Amino acid sequence: MDALNQTRVTQFVFLGLTDNWVLEILFFMAFSAMYVLTLWGNILIIVTIVFTPRLSTLMYFFLSNLSFIDICHSSVTVPKMLEGLLFDRKTISFDNCIAQLFFLHLFACAEIFLLTIMAYDRYVAICAPLHYPNVMNMRVCVQFVFVLWLAGTVHSLVQTFLTICLPYCGPNVIDSYFCDVPPVIKLACTDTCLTGMLIVSNSGTISLFCFLALVASYTIILVSLRKQSAEGCRKALSTCLAHFVVVALFFGPCIFIYTQPDTSFSSDKLVSVFYTVVTPLLNPFIYTLRNEEVKSAMKHLRQRRVFS
Repeated sequence: MDALNQTRVTQFVFLGLTDNWVLEILFFMAFSAMYVLTLWGNILIIVTIVFTPRLSTLMYFFLSNLSFIDICHSSVTVPKMLEGLLFDRKTISFDNCIAQLFFLHLFACAEIFLLTIMAYDRYVAICAPLHYPNVMNMRVCVQFVFVLWLAGTVHSLVQTFLTICLPYCGPNVIDSYFCDVPPVIKLACTDTCLTGMLIVSNSGTISLFCFLALVASYTIILVSLRKQSAEGCRKALSTCLAHFVVVALFFGPCIFIYTQPDTSFSSDKLVSVFYTVVTPLLNPFIYTLRNEEVKSAMKHLRQRRVFS
């Protein structure tokens, strides 16, 4: 019987991270704490930047946007994962699966473009400081943010369209804890070779080329730092190092997963956990614990009882 004439799948079943109930309880406790810390840390950064006039600079404007994206990115997958760790039946409707897939790629792509823009901002600030006010002003940065959300939406729509155009008539078991394009299209009742290549050419190319652009910009920055004073070099390296750590933590897993057209997704669960759960948690700690200006602003706001 033709696949298109078979009963369409109405829900998917997740295999989750493990079938050991002891590990599920431990994972639930650990990931719940990490999710709460992610929300608290990133909200704290946004509130600090909004309520501190001296942090109304372009760097902190981008940082507040990064915190917002991290909150959204982790909220797409973590709550559903925590629910799956508590219940034996780990299911999601077809429509909710597609929605999760859409927003996952929207926020992930937005973060990729934002990190690239932040690298360009550091490049202009360090390598062409005299031209910085003209090249990077608030109007330009708002336009950058608008473009990154537009590009993320287009990318996500492409991924979603390629996924829903395939027929799904069974099986309906996803070897993961969330809906993403690679594990979902494996369940399609047709040959997905062409679709897989299109997906890799879309997601993989965006991740890889943005990462290469970031590496190139930081290479130029490092070369230019030789001409600066020791104090200026130290401050620039401190800022760039924090940014590059975030870039490596986020881009590494994305490139690993989306440049493999026929990967075994079960072997990639650890990598997926890293970029959906761990990275959004680490971002606020990487930026705030090493930034005296942000820590000073938080202390001042606490004294004003803003956080109470």
